[in-house]
Amino acid sequence: MTSGFRVGITFLAGLLLSVVGSGACAQIKSVDPNAPQKGKVVTKHASGTFEVKITPQQDDKTSDPAVGRMSIDKQFHGDLEGTSKGQMLAAMTSVKGSAGYVAMEKVRGTLSGRSGTFVLQHSAIMDRGTPQLTIIVVPDSGTDQLAGLTGKMNIIITDGKHSYEFDYSLPDNQ
Repeated sequence: MTSGFRVGITFLAGLLLSVVGSGACAQIKSVDPNAPQKGKVVTKHASGTFEVKITPQQDDKTSDPAVGRMSIDKQFHGDLEGTSKGQMLAAMTSVKGSAGYVAMEKVRGTLSGRSGTFVLQHSAIMDRGTPQLTIIVVPDSGTDQLAGLTGKMNIIITDGKHSYEFDYSLPDNQ
C-alpha cells in the first residue's frame, strides 16, 4: 500500500466517521420475547464523549488500492467508561462522495455501573454524499454484568469532537 493511499484511506475513514456520524441513526434488534432471560429487560440511554485513533494497517492480501484496513482504538467517557479495539475495512470509489466501511470493535468497560465486554458492529455507506450508518451490539456478545446487552449506538461529531448516544437494554437483575 502506498503512503499516498494510506493518507487517502485514513482521510476517507475520518470523513466517513464525521459525515456519517453527524446525524445518522442506527438500527436495533428487538429482544426476542421467547429467549431465556434472567429478569425484566430495562431499556436505558447512555451518552458521553470518546477519543478515537485510526491507524492504517498493511494489507498483504488485497492488491486493490481502493480498499484499506485500519485499526481502531477508542477511549470512552461518560455513562460508558472504557476502551475499545477494533478493525475497519474501508473502500473508496471513483465517484466523489461515495464510499463505505465496515468495522468490528470490542468494548471493555463499565456501562452505567455494570462492567464487562461487548462487541459493536459498524456498517456505513456514503452514496454521493448521503450518509447511512448502523452501529449495533452483536447479539450475545455481552459478558459478565453486561450479559444480555442489546442496543444501538449513534456517533455525533461536532467541531471535531466525538460523542455517542447509546440506547440499550439489559436484564435488570444483575
